[in-house]
Amino acid sequence: MRIYGNRQLKTLPGETTRPTTGRVREALFNIWQGAIADSRWLDLCAGNGSIGAEALCRGAREVVGIEQLKNACAIIEENWRKMAQAGQHFQVIQGNILSQLPKLQGQVFDRIYFDPPYASELYDPVLSAIADFQLLHPQGEIAAEYSRQFWKPIEIPQLSLSRTKHYGHSSLAFYQVK
Repeated sequence: MRIYGNRQLKTLPGETTRPTTGRVREALFNIWQGAIADSRWLDLCAGNGSIGAEALCRGAREVVGIEQLKNACAIIEENWRKMAQAGQHFQVIQGNILSQLPKLQGQVFDRIYFDPPYASELYDPVLSAIADFQLLHPQGEIAAEYSRQFWKPIEIPQLSLSRTKHYGHSSLAFYQVK
């Protein structure tokens, strides 16, 4: 898999995770292009870490990723180590997203990317947890990748659904602090 600047990423063997397509990834970074440099970034359900890796390539100051699969965490760590430059920091957390989010309380992120398995029931509880633990900077934004076949964006207390974008079978829902 290749990302920004034609950089090569290592991927998991087989189909253990569903990486964000190049079209969606490009659209996301075009939308957020002016807000990436020097940002704090949270990559939820990080897969092989392509979104966090691209954020590092584009100047994010810090990237934190949560991924449940242990073998995926090793790949993410390797990919992010290759992309990080002097002054950039990253952390990969292995575990269940709903049990790991409370441990981030007190931290604030400028950009949060959330890409769970489309058929999972994680969308509503994770978005609610982000709001409850106040993980999003007041001027920050969340992008949740989803399939309209499995989930419809909803209003979350303390978060406002600002817009949705559709790219074939994949869509992005953007949330901001109310």
